[in-house]
Amino acid sequence: MRVRFVLSQIGNGLRRNLAMAVSVVLVTFISLAFVGAAILLQTQISNMKDDWYDKVEVSIFLCPASSSVPNCAGGEATEEQVEDLQAVLTSDALSDYVDEVYVESKEQAYEAYLEQFGDQDWAQSITAEQMQMSLRVSLVDPEMYQVVADEVTGRPGVEYVVDQRSILEPLFLILNRATLLAAGLAALMTVTAIMLITTTIRLSAMSRRRETSIMRLVGASNLFIQLPFMLEGALAALLGALLAAGGLWLGVRYIIEDWLASSVRWVNFVSTSDVLLIAPILIGIGIVLAAISSLVSLSRYTKV
Repeated sequence: MRVRFVLSQIGNGLRRNLAMAVSVVLVTFISLAFVGAAILLQTQISNMKDDWYDKVEVSIFLCPASSSVPNCAGGEATEEQVEDLQAVLTSDALSDYVDEVYVESKEQAYEAYLEQFGDQDWAQSITAEQMQMSLRVSLVDPEMYQVVADEVTGRPGVEYVVDQRSILEPLFLILNRATLLAAGLAALMTVTAIMLITTTIRLSAMSRRRETSIMRLVGASNLFIQLPFMLEGALAALLGALLAAGGLWLGVRYIIEDWLASSVRWVNFVSTSDVLLIAPILIGIGIVLAAISSLVSLSRYTKV
């Protein structure tokens, strides 16, 4: 009997404030969609760092026959200089930082060049002799690039040192800023959702003051009186959370998995399984929003 009464009260409240209830659902949907997007973006950044940072190498480009760099005034790097560099990189002093060292000859550099640009007409004018010899260094920890760079920079035969991580950092910076933007919008929309849920519960409570007063006269507890209002807000927030999770799932499924992942195969994109993992988080946030809004509204509009 009590359950039926509570359900009837919820139905009456939603019918009386249908427009506000729909607004709550939509605002909650948008705010939690931004929250989910921020989490997925951060997951994507983490995936890319895990995949790419492990493959990052330090490239030590050796002096070519003609170079304007003062360190290469003596001409092209000699075999003795190359051996000295290899000895430094494989020494005990750098054993904690260097994982592997291998030499890329001019011929190997030329093959890599043709593989990347061989279909271009202008690429045919380059010969293997014009390519630059280099040492490729895989690091134990890519964050410790500077230790290795400082050790070899300025040594005889070294023209310059390049950390491949510097190519990736601008991309990660853009993605991190996009995450912050999504998080900021999510926070703004979350505040809006709380205000809307609070207003909806308040209007519902004010429209049923007579029923509330009668229930108090017959000895109804605070929980029994407030429960229908709390459930109205929770139901609207739950629907918004489910819509947000569903929208993110569809976006990842059809935009990322079907389109981006098939076009850009070298990136480990987020998947629908990641969306399913964050769906409970979105639902939990929706319930918390409803709880906060209910406490704010009901403490004032249904008090004795």
